[in-house]
Amino acid sequence: MPNRPQPDLPEHDTAAFWEGVKAGELRYQTCNDCKEVVFTPRAHCTACGSGKLTTKAAKGTGTVYTYSVVRQSRHPNFADLGAYSVAYVDLDEGFRMLSSIVGVNDPTTEIKIGMPVKVEFEKQDTGDYPIPVFRPV
Repeated sequence: MPNRPQPDLPEHDTAAFWEGVKAGELRYQTCNDCKEVVFTPRAHCTACGSGKLTTKAAKGTGTVYTYSVVRQSRHPNFADLGAYSVAYVDLDEGFRMLSSIVGVNDPTTEIKIGMPVKVEFEKQDTGDYPIPVFRPV
């Protein structure tokens, strides 16, 4: 697997997300005032502006909303990977996340919109944080 770029921490709004990743959890937030699901991590609710957010752990299951296949990457961390996917995944808890679909031989033919997937955490050769990716179930 590539050495995907790592977060530049400390960064207050996303620290709980990345600490969750280290613990094998995919974390998201909900607003205590309006109950909206909030993702990506931030200091305020995107629906009502409240700063009263609670961090929760997702089950990590969802479906592929859409995807694209990158066939050529000039970034050195991805040079040896070959064709790989960039996908939006709709999580069962009600948020959409940008990630990658792994565990397929040919991302150009084996990934399907609506395909059920589950999160896993891809360990990196360098850096402290595994990267959340999704595998078909």
